[in-house]
Amino acid sequence: MNSRFLAAAALSALVATPAVADPVRDRIAADMPNLMTIYRDLHQNPELSQQEVRSARIMAAEARKAGFEVTEGVFGTGVVAVMKNGTGPVVMIRADMDALPVVEQTGLAFASKARGKSQAGVETGIMHACGHDTHMTTWIATARVMAANRDKWSGTLVMIGQPAEETVGGAGGMVRDGLMTRFPKPAYVLAIHDSADLPSGTIGLRGGFVLANVNSVDITVKGVGGHGAYPQNTKDPIVLASAIVMRLQTLVSRENNPLDPAVVTVGSFHAGSKHNIISDEAKLQLTVRSYSDSSRSLLLNGIKRIARAEAEASGLPPELMPVVEVDEGSKATWNTPELATRMRPVLTARFGADRVVEPPPSMASEDFGELARSAGPGTQSLLLWVGGRPKAELDAAARDGKQLPGLHSPFWAPEADKVVSTGAEALSVSAMNLMPRK
Repeated sequence: MNSRFLAAAALSALVATPAVADPVRDRIAADMPNLMTIYRDLHQNPELSQQEVRSARIMAAEARKAGFEVTEGVFGTGVVAVMKNGTGPVVMIRADMDALPVVEQTGLAFASKARGKSQAGVETGIMHACGHDTHMTTWIATARVMAANRDKWSGTLVMIGQPAEETVGGAGGMVRDGLMTRFPKPAYVLAIHDSADLPSGTIGLRGGFVLANVNSVDITVKGVGGHGAYPQNTKDPIVLASAIVMRLQTLVSRENNPLDPAVVTVGSFHAGSKHNIISDEAKLQLTVRSYSDSSRSLLLNGIKRIARAEAEASGLPPELMPVVEVDEGSKATWNTPELATRMRPVLTARFGADRVVEPPPSMASEDFGELARSAGPGTQSLLLWVGGRPKAELDAAARDGKQLPGLHSPFWAPEADKVVSTGAEALSVSAMNLMPRK
């Protein structure tokens, strides 16, 4: 048998040998054209918090087509899709649905032109500036993969479309509407979030704190109004509110342990209506971020103390003390260390070590952690970051010292196909690992 014949035979065998099939990756790849159509539709038609009617309808319809038992209207627009597939643990996968009151400036051909009214009654443009459109599309892709591969896992899969994440009330609202009592209670809770800081297709995985506690604080500073020409007859609330703003800076710089991250930001200061009138009221709006419960208490108690003390220093009587209102807020998102440790080798084997990184924790906030907390002791949770920024852009920005638009920016446009394909694959293989077929 000559060498030419052997070479021809080897080439023939190579051509005839099919590539190794991967049922998860292959299914996602086959669905990508349709998934990108869904993504563009969701992006072009965003809905504000607790107004996610159309988005919820799309997710519910897709889950039904995949074979899930679907319940709509949980906490208004929430969707719960359940697939029971033999004995085994319950895994919950969440996607958030709401968009932001932002006028889109990405220049995309399918950019949102939607407008609506916020919960405060203000008319505004609407945009998926936080990437929840990629989260919903990833959720749909994951539902299809899990339904098509029932022979590879055993247990119960609960997939939820959550409203009102941006107002940090949706997870708790679904819990109050019976998420953990009307439906199977999870042993594991999973989610993804797109990232503007990681290269497209990269997975960010860390155990412990991922996102911060958040509280919104409203301070109504009272005073005695009057003519700007006669300040001696007034108690100026603008001067008092300014003193409060400056003093608040010492909570982080002088009272909080510098090894325990904390943020106090005054995002809004409104007072007065005319040049020569001293108002009788000023309003401050704050966002307060922390990780530990002790730091959170220190900041919130300190805000109340400072507001009252500055008012007393300004000579205000007891009936004109500032009114400080603190919302319930959202607690920090905590990735269960055991689950993060379990998933790291699974995802590394799947994607390669260069695509699974450990990002630092963020002072941004999420209400995802409420799901595991409400499920009770023993429930483990994991939120994965999925990069959506082209690596070349990140490298160029680092080289040039340029600040790139991130989440909540009117210019944020992730590489959606990379986020969706990577996110769906990561969620699917993670869920299958947690619900092994016996």
